[in-house]
Amino acid sequence: MIGDSLSGVTFISVPGAVARNQFSYLPVVFGYAVGYWVIAGVLLPLYYRLQLTSIYGYLGTRFGPHTQKTGSAFFLLSRLLGAAARLYLAASVLQAFVFDRWGVPFWLAVAVIIALILLYTFKGGIQTLVWTDLFQSGFLVLGVVLSLWAISRELGLGFGGLLDVVKQSPHSQWFFSDWASTKNFWRQLASGAAIAIVMTGMDQNSMQKNLACRSLRDAQKNLLLFSIIVVVVNLFFLALGALLYHYAAVKGIAIPAKTDLLFPTLALEHLGVFAALVFVIGLTAATFNSADSVLTTLTTSFLIDVVGVRNVGDADQTRLRHRVHVGFAVALLGVILTFRVLNKDAVIDLVLKMAGYTYGPLLGLFTFGLFTRWTVRERLAPVVCVVAPILCWLLDVNSKVWLNGYTFGFELLILNGAVTFAGLCALKVKAATGDTDCTD
Repeated sequence: MIGDSLSGVTFISVPGAVARNQFSYLPVVFGYAVGYWVIAGVLLPLYYRLQLTSIYGYLGTRFGPHTQKTGSAFFLLSRLLGAAARLYLAASVLQAFVFDRWGVPFWLAVAVIIALILLYTFKGGIQTLVWTDLFQSGFLVLGVVLSLWAISRELGLGFGGLLDVVKQSPHSQWFFSDWASTKNFWRQLASGAAIAIVMTGMDQNSMQKNLACRSLRDAQKNLLLFSIIVVVVNLFFLALGALLYHYAAVKGIAIPAKTDLLFPTLALEHLGVFAALVFVIGLTAATFNSADSVLTTLTTSFLIDVVGVRNVGDADQTRLRHRVHVGFAVALLGVILTFRVLNKDAVIDLVLKMAGYTYGPLLGLFTFGLFTRWTVRERLAPVVCVVAPILCWLLDVNSKVWLNGYTFGFELLILNGAVTFAGLCALKVKAATGDTDCTD
């Protein structure tokens, strides 16, 4: 779970974005913890009771096959874009500081990385992924801890000195009260909770690890412990960002135009050989961690929810699984190369912004299914799920004019889910005996 939540985005973008956003990402992380508690108390018991292989089987049971396919399709789109953004960032840094010096083109470097991932995900199941993610996330966390130590050594500061630098840093403000600001504490907290509930609790890639636990109680323990660890680890990354900017100021080092390049520039060119080695190891772990389990989960969800592998023989199923697995690997490569052309900066913002559009319909579908007993005109549910993100996009791009200067942050996900929920209400057919209207 730690490996699933951490990637090159956390490793590079979170420290770099501190100059622009200060520690306003911290309330989002607090919101993650709240969201994980909701998942442990509400969604995990549901999934275990239904004995699901794919969590989108719940949508099929609750609504019908069209809704199950729609939920799975939005997951496939969300995870493909998210994994591509994460892998793109890590690969771009390796390209700039390693592969360019070797004369290796970007497309070839990414293709080799994806091919290596295919090698160990073709045969291995969830057990293989658990162990590979364990080692990768271990090196990732070790990378940030040793980077903090390297900075303390360069600045001649002990642990207390580092804390003082972080506390006094102009970048360490984490509470913002202005409601019009996207950094507002309560907006960030609510957004973080919604992001966690949807991007973890309604995400097959994250939930497959919890569903592989021996019992519901073990899965709940796993998630609750994870909620504590994820706050601590992200605090390390934010502190690292403040210290990197302080180090650059003390040493008179120019800040890169792209904030995502701050950490790699200092680690590889200014902090010494040890820091460079630690950074490369951590980034390599982040690179593989961004895509390995995603490829397996995309394949599983597509076969179960979209194709319906229960109707395919064992031999045919294996061949089909391999073809789909390779197909998603090729699609991942294509999306990464598209990001390379777009050259988007600050990928952490991009990933969470995309989640607002692609995960919103999942939030609406699951919320409607869990908190109402209404059935809907099931064939029209996919239309609602497509229209809702479009309406939210229109509102987002025009919000300054239409809403008196208000701009949407990550809470766009909540709005998207609410619009989807309202659309499903409009499609309601009937309720079970004793139920009430879903708008009550």
